Amino acid sequence: MTWLRALKETTRSGLTVERKRLEPLIALRGAAGLAVVIGVSLTLFGPAVAASSAFGAFQAAIATFQRSWRPRPELALASGTSLAISTFLGYLTGSHTLLFLALLSLWTFLSGLSWAAGPTIGLIASSNVAIMLVTVTLPGSLAAAAGHAAMMVVGGAIQAALVILFPVRRWGAHRDALADALTAEADYARRLRHDPHADFDPEPLMAARDAATVTPRQARTRPAELHGARGVAERIRPVLASLADPAVGVPEEGPERDRVREIMAAAGAILDAAARAIRQGEPVKIPPAAVATLQTPDTGAILTGPAQRAAKRLAALLRDVVETAGKPPDKAAALTTTATTPRANPPPTPTPPTPLLRPTFPALLPAALRAMRTELRRRHESPVTRHAIRVTAVAATGYLLGTWLPLGHGYWAPMASVMVMRPDFSQTYSRAVARFGGTLVGVTLATGIVQLAHPGTGPSAALAVLCAGMMYLLMRTGQVAAQACVAAYVVFLLGMGGEQWTQTVPERVVLTLLGGVLAMIAYAVYPAWETPRLRNRLADWLIADGRYAAAVVDRYADPVGKACPDVRGALLAARDARIAWQEAAARAKNEPVRHRGLSRAAAGDAEDALAQLGRVAMLMEAHLPDRDATPVPAAARLAQALRKSTEDGAKAVRERRVPKWEAVRKALDEWDGEGVPDRVVRRGAGLLLTTLEELSDALDTAPPPMLVDGSETGAQTHRGGQTDRGAQTDSGPQDPEQGPTAR
Repeated sequence: MTWLRALKETTRSGLTVERKRLEPLIALRGAAGLAVVIGVSLTLFGPAVAASSAFGAFQAAIATFQRSWRPRPELALASGTSLAISTFLGYLTGSHTLLFLALLSLWTFLSGLSWAAGPTIGLIASSNVAIMLVTVTLPGSLAAAAGHAAMMVVGGAIQAALVILFPVRRWGAHRDALADALTAEADYARRLRHDPHADFDPEPLMAARDAATVTPRQARTRPAELHGARGVAERIRPVLASLADPAVGVPEEGPERDRVREIMAAAGAILDAAARAIRQGEPVKIPPAAVATLQTPDTGAILTGPAQRAAKRLAALLRDVVETAGKPPDKAAALTTTATTPRANPPPTPTPPTPLLRPTFPALLPAALRAMRTELRRRHESPVTRHAIRVTAVAATGYLLGTWLPLGHGYWAPMASVMVMRPDFSQTYSRAVARFGGTLVGVTLATGIVQLAHPGTGPSAALAVLCAGMMYLLMRTGQVAAQACVAAYVVFLLGMGGEQWTQTVPERVVLTLLGGVLAMIAYAVYPAWETPRLRNRLADWLIADGRYAAAVVDRYADPVGKACPDVRGALLAARDARIAWQEAAARAKNEPVRHRGLSRAAAGDAEDALAQLGRVAMLMEAHLPDRDATPVPAAARLAQALRKSTEDGAKAVRERRVPKWEAVRKALDEWDGEGVPDRVVRRGAGLLLTTLEELSDALDTAPPPMLVDGSETGAQTHRGGQTDRGAQTDSGPQDPEQGPTAR
């Protein structure tokens, strides 16, 4: 992508206002907390302290809106306290330019590194640095600075208290995450009716797992319907895929396929009902037609073998989901079978699952420090470290320029830079455009109101609270709307302290533009492009998928039953690698750099191939043998070949070579003479090789050799007669038939 097109895309993104679900009650609660802080501070201490403490309450409320699964009161307290510490330390050095510049550089560098610990911590740290640049100018003495810092802590405490006293949809985010996972699986079941090879993005399941990782205190108070349903949902997905796939399930047409389509439709309806119940905290209302479909008595006669096992397993899992979501067990029992022989005895009461625990806030600090230290060790290879260096240099430069320019309020330039800069290109540039555009709109509207109404201290405080409430309400609709509200909020807040609009508005517009330009120049001069690292991301995903497939295949050689921690761990690692690839590919999409060896078409084909590799392993996982099953010794050799070949293949991907899979092919050839008790494992093993070969096809982008007359050579054979990738372009295979996994 060219620079011109990249700038157009980021500008459009920054100025876009999206339609999002608004949360007026939460916005009202945040504005009420801000109003309480400003009112108390004005009454007891005066406008200067009120302005300073208002920033603490304002930032604490913003922290409660972040995408985090931690308790909101903890986020508010952490934000208010960290801002108070930053402000007090900044005031101690504020009278000495060089000393303050050193503190600003250190604080900014640490805030940049804090993105390694997660976006929530990174955003809070960056906001603290930016707001500190304003608040250090408000106190007039050391005692006043201590008082201002104390009021910031009070502001965070008040916001935390309001969250506790007036909860709005408590556990709402956790409910939404679990409901979204079930809804995604319901949609997946319906898509499988028409496309047995439909892809499934595991991101909703990963978000649900992240939401299910709670603190010890949350684990004690979590609603019952949020216990266990996520684990059941994880097991439903491979069963759905194995039931629909013709390679291990039923033929593509015929009465068996018709029956599978009916089961898929019923599963989708039940999963949707469970999702609605969990989202709203109500009992499940099971559609009668779906229950009737699962109770049809001819299922056992129509489906046989692996398909029948998958149908039984799906019905049992759907019953578990319904029970967990809030349906009384006696009514959920209708989902126990798919018209097979009912269970003679009810199942024993399941043991409550062990909760996934995340560290408490005190324990989070060592983990954050470890993550930051890891990024530092990577040095220039780390986007986070590069971001920390960039933002530090820009903040120091902006502060010096703002101090030297005869405009006053020079802190606006570094403040704008710190607020817009992010570790990736698109966010930095889109936020810079949005901040400048929003600032123009906000200060224009606020200035017009000030000139027309000439509000005093009280009305200015009320207008500031109103603007903050609007910002809380519109925060998720886009940066430009939020920045407009923030700009107006600051004008009214500083006006409450006695500053005239003519002292703040003109220089703020100019210095905000300067800060945004500095941020954009810094990224262009010292970038952290994702495009050159795409091959490494792809290689990491290949290794993770290979280990997952090997772990699954190994269980056929050594049956241990359905509970396989090694398979589960490998699956989670493969999902993490896939999401890392997808995020990297999304960031690289708008970067103004050449593909450097991995074109967009090749990247898309390789992504499809690795997604299918994980999918085939998932199909095999759905039919893992019981402990008393007959071992398949050849599976152990195949598993070893998969591990070794995918590691070698990842090395080839990094070195821009086409990976080879002779070891896997040899293991399959040696398997042919060895009896296999279940067709799933042998067919699945063949599909694994097919997907690996598709990956090689996607990465083989060398132009075909030409004859003397200028025409292409004939098809060169390899892999037992298949057309060589050398006779194809990097846009994908010319032959639409790519074996059982063709999409």
